[in-house]
Amino acid sequence: MHTFGAILNHMVQYESPCLDVTFSALSDATRRGVVLQLGEADASISDLASRFGMTLPGMSKHVAVLEEAGLVVTQKVGRVRKCRLGPGKMEEAAAWLERYRQMWDARFSSLDVLLEDLKRREKADEQPDGQR
Repeated sequence: MHTFGAILNHMVQYESPCLDVTFSALSDATRRGVVLQLGEADASISDLASRFGMTLPGMSKHVAVLEEAGLVVTQKVGRVRKCRLGPGKMEEAAAWLERYRQMWDARFSSLDVLLEDLKRREKADEQPDGQR
């Protein structure tokens, strides 16, 4: 017989470590902003630091976290380190989020059906006995 902890441990084994790293990297507002910015156009670390009002070392740390998660790729061009979005690393996170969006859509649809049924019953109960 499974205990609650064993069931949770079994479920955790099926989670993707890559997904954990992605969500961890995106947990910071600055890093989410960097990803949005790089979605518009590639940029150097110094450009990003300037746009976000940060020091170069501070932005380099943020970029390193995004790079470790595979969300950003950097390339040294002369003395400048250029950043661009990584190839397709958001797809696993998007697929995970989509599963939950579909689940909530189904739940809300069921709730809508229930509410409509309750409204119909309430209307029927409000009508005089002779009009039912």
